[in-house]
Amino acid sequence: MTEASVREFKMPDVGEGLTEAEILKWFVQPGDTVTDGQVVCEVETAKAAVELPIPYDGVVRDLHFPEGTTVDVGTAIIAVDVGGGSAPAAEEPAAAQAAEEPKAEGSGRQPVLVGYGVATSSTRRRPRKGPEVPVQQASTAIQTELNGHAPAAPAPTASAPAAPVTAERPLAKPPVRKLAKDLGVDLATVVPTGPDGIITREDVHAAVAAATTEAPEPAAPPAPAAAAPAPASYDTTRETRVPVKGVRKATAAAMVGSAFTAPHVTEFVTVDVTRTMKLVEELKEDKEFAGLRVNPLLLIAKALLVAIRRNPDVNASWDEAAQEIVVKHYVNLGIAAATPRGLIVPNIKDAHAKTLPQLAESLGELVSTAREGKTSPAAMQGGTVTITNVGVFGVDTGTPILNPGESAILAVGAIKPQPWVHKGKVKPRQVTTLALSFDHRLVDGELGSKVLADVAAILEQPKRLITWA
Repeated sequence: MTEASVREFKMPDVGEGLTEAEILKWFVQPGDTVTDGQVVCEVETAKAAVELPIPYDGVVRDLHFPEGTTVDVGTAIIAVDVGGGSAPAAEEPAAAQAAEEPKAEGSGRQPVLVGYGVATSSTRRRPRKGPEVPVQQASTAIQTELNGHAPAAPAPTASAPAAPVTAERPLAKPPVRKLAKDLGVDLATVVPTGPDGIITREDVHAAVAAATTEAPEPAAPPAPAAAAPAPASYDTTRETRVPVKGVRKATAAAMVGSAFTAPHVTEFVTVDVTRTMKLVEELKEDKEFAGLRVNPLLLIAKALLVAIRRNPDVNASWDEAAQEIVVKHYVNLGIAAATPRGLIVPNIKDAHAKTLPQLAESLGELVSTAREGKTSPAAMQGGTVTITNVGVFGVDTGTPILNPGESAILAVGAIKPQPWVHKGKVKPRQVTTLALSFDHRLVDGELGSKVLADVAAILEQPKRLITWA
């Protein structure tokens, strides 16, 4: 075994712009034989759990990190001896390495999940400092499977320097980007000092200090040094501390950002859904729904889709940079799902165009995939409106927080028998309470009220699914 035959597989970017992932489980151990395309580990990003395939054949030499470790994208996580010295040695010219590893810095992102194609993006990474060194591509095997051939790599020559990268997006983690935004710093003007050209918090503060030096102001007396905070202590026998990471960490950040960015308004309506519950039972016996999951959520989802068709302006998003309202002519319907790793919101693409049986099939697939922890990052992107069913926990209703980038979210409470005035008499009826939260920047009270009233009207008289279609 020689060092030249050892290949290092690096943590790929398994989502759009993610910077790190936690290793959940290794499926191989040192000494195991692996083949091109074999899944070697499962990692959790801020969006989902993803399986990573290895892009070459060989024998596992070392696992660089144990399970439970959070690793930055681009860091080597496993070493594989491919044998025969086929891997380029560290001292070989960069051109030779580029010929074997065609994904160079600034090239398009490669697929890492079987069945998912390359995500096209205009975003390019900043060149690393010093001589440019290509990075390990995520999976040549999957590229071959998708395209029918292996990707070709142009061989650079000494006399033909690489074309300059244009429209680059500075590399920085989300907290650093937020700090720069809060301080009014353009990241494109900041000189990075972090590894691989990543901008750090110190770089942002240095940029602020440099700007202050260029335009000096009267010096203020130095503030007394604050005492270092005492380390947190707790009763280890009666308290447990759980690190916030992965999906739960991303959800927390998204909810804080949404709550303090979009002005939320929540309206409520209590409705008699007895007829809807009867229709659910009838559909369960319909041969068109054989083998499909039929429940109240199916008709609630259809009612919301009809309400959106009648009030299309509610299906929109707010573009802060352009100061524009973007009205969507499609509905990607999000369904909030509680999983062991935290709350996720996958969505049904183009739900507005689906028939009721098709919608039932999509809902069933979405729920089962979420429960298995196999929801892909792509399934959680691009949502326009969301439904959260708090009724399954016996809760009457709530004031849901918008999924970031969406205009509205409908909370459905528990459906249970209650005394209700029906045809002039008090009778026990199946009743629920709906709550609609919406972004008041683009949905005013009239529009939000119409949408909620339409959903309630359909659930009270489900024949409106036909008359309003």
